[in-house]
Amino acid sequence: MKNPLNYQVTEYDCGPTTLFNAMSFLFKREEVPPDIMKHIMLFCLDAYNIKGEFGKNGTSRMAMMFLSDWFNQFGKVKKFPIYSEYLTGKEVYVGENSRIMYALQQGGVVVARVMYGCWHYVLITGADQKQVYLFDPYFRKKPFHKPEIKLIDDMPCSRNRSVSWDMLNSTGKGFYALGPLEIREATILFNRDTQKKAADTIEYFI
Repeated sequence: MKNPLNYQVTEYDCGPTTLFNAMSFLFKREEVPPDIMKHIMLFCLDAYNIKGEFGKNGTSRMAMMFLSDWFNQFGKVKKFPIYSEYLTGKEVYVGENSRIMYALQQGGVVVARVMYGCWHYVLITGADQKQVYLFDPYFRKKPFHKPEIKLIDDMPCSRNRSVSWDMLNSTGKGFYALGPLEIREATILFNRDTQKKAADTIEYFI
């Protein structure tokens, strides 16, 4: 059974919540080993704020990079069908030939670091020719003033926002911008058992 995706409990746990949501999106509840959930919480919430307070700067890029590698090693050892790729810099964009779009076509998801007043993790679960569909773990009822961002409230197992390509690809500090190219990061995750082969994917573009 697939679970609805969840919202973060504090101001800081967008990273682990988004990784939990990736597991819920990719796998049935009864398929997910507890080791994965334990290690997500073990390595996330590792960043200090300017006052030296542990966890109050959320989850670091280093933790995400480490977990991406850990997922792959865990999958090999435990024969669990998870696969991860950690992307940085110019690789992190949404476009016809981007690694992110190929991953979405193949049934994968993307944990992306975006701007939301500060750095924030969201789960990208789909896209079309103009919009990216994502689940933001930060609960919000009030609509955005920008027409490029729309709330979605009837798809709790996959998405709660749509964001335009241009807004996501922005190098600035606006809502959901991936930000400056040199510091971008994203983690692609697949369920190997449900991942589509390149020849079987439905093209997003005509």
